[in-house]
Amino acid sequence: MIAHLRGRLAATGIDHAVIDVNGVGYLVGASARTLAALGAVDDLVTVHTEMLVAEDSIRLMGFASAAERDWFRLLTGVQGVGAKVALAILSVLSPEEVQTAIARADSAMIARANGVGPKLAQRIVNELKDKAGGIALGAGGAAAAPVAGASADAVSALMNLGFKPAEANTAVNAANDELGAGATLDALVRLALRKAAR
Repeated sequence: MIAHLRGRLAATGIDHAVIDVNGVGYLVGASARTLAALGAVDDLVTVHTEMLVAEDSIRLMGFASAAERDWFRLLTGVQGVGAKVALAILSVLSPEEVQTAIARADSAMIARANGVGPKLAQRIVNELKDKAGGIALGAGGAAAAPVAGASADAVSALMNLGFKPAEANTAVNAANDELGAGATLDALVRLALRKAAR
């Protein structure tokens, strides 16, 4: 499993980029938002990745942030939402805007994406509201802040242990507040688990 790529941006297309990592060019599918965030050809870039394995192909998707990658995973878990539709949604909406739209059951906002009709937008909202609703409407908006670095990894670790995204996010934010900036992943996960158990 490839978690991220760090290398030189060799080329970009309408829906993809080529990242040169030590002489190997990785073709990664990407949203318009990620392509815009990558910068210019020859810049040193880092992309978070998701590998899609099908019967007849293996594709690598790239994301400017871990939050965008996590939303891609959630979106493609909805019936009828493939990689192309998920990227279309993430091209017009930031991860925070997707969170807000789902938390508010605003299917019209999701339907702004190319190839997403009203019925599919409503299905996305219905299927993801339990998984994501609490994240965007956290305490006083603090929990809505996008998590990065060790915090994002800690949220991911808690979700792998079976916590819902909202629960994991709240616990990690509480741990982060207590430990302060620069906390290690190990310390964050340990304290977040204690917070979640209360």
